Amino acid sequence: MTLHKKVLSTILGGAVGDALGVPVEFKKRDTFRITAMTGYGTYNQPEGTWSDDTSLTMCLIDNLLEKQDEYDLMQKFESYWANGYWTPYGEMFDIGIATSEAIRRYKSGLPKEEWGGKGEYDNGNGALMRIAPLAFTLCDEPSFTKRKEEIERIAHVTHRHVRSTLGCIIYVELLIRLLDGNEPFKAYENAVNLCQKQLTGTEYEAEFSAYERVLNLSLPHAARNEIGSTGYVVSSLEASLWSFLQSDDYKEAVLTAVNLGEDTDTIGFITGTMAGAYYQLDGLPEEWVCQLAKKEELIGACKRFADACI
Repeated sequence: MTLHKKVLSTILGGAVGDALGVPVEFKKRDTFRITAMTGYGTYNQPEGTWSDDTSLTMCLIDNLLEKQDEYDLMQKFESYWANGYWTPYGEMFDIGIATSEAIRRYKSGLPKEEWGGKGEYDNGNGALMRIAPLAFTLCDEPSFTKRKEEIERIAHVTHRHVRSTLGCIIYVELLIRLLDGNEPFKAYENAVNLCQKQLTGTEYEAEFSAYERVLNLSLPHAARNEIGSTGYVVSSLEASLWSFLQSDDYKEAVLTAVNLGEDTDTIGFITGTMAGAYYQLDGLPEEWVCQLAKKEELIGACKRFADACI
């Protein structure tokens, strides 16, 4: 699979999962059943509409393409928030609390070290949901420390707590291994083992207990009723990993994720990137890709990003 196809399958895979989840975000598990792309619902948006998960991911792609710093990235996030930049229809309809608060701190003139929330209750999934493009910029970086530092740089603009960042590190390391052709469980196992080895003795070790089921490899064996699906970063990573590892193809993975309920768009997006990275472009249902809002703009940006990563 060429780099162009890898980028397309991963990012479009995320966008499709996002769009599947938008109409049922916040709905309780088993009060609905998604089997195809639908519209309206929670935000009264047409079918194929994606949310802030895809929008902020595309902001990061633009930032990486332009080789700009964190201030430029936050300016893009602010433009999304205020002006509808990288939205499906020119107007923002969804943004996380922690991200919006970080944008306000940025707009007030605070330095970048003070944008992202650092408290126990700042561990939403807002950094996790947009960090996937780093799997492409970091896949050829041999140093775990340098990969970690780049993930921290990008994650911290909105979320500075080490628990949130640890989730981002595990996720990016998993994506890198999926893109390298590892089988799903092997990619998962290798990623978490590496993270534990490299992060033991650092500030991250104190957060290992929060990710116990992820790190001890017991997560895939959990029952569905033991999997949360909220916007809490640990819950979102667990739900996405579980959905991906339970499934035999892309379609099953994202439908499993979305039908968990609650934070359906984000968990659909994260699961979709994992499944897209592994099952590749041909594994994405063509009908769903064609239904995506601004499909050509998404594809064009992904191709330019792939060119820049070569």
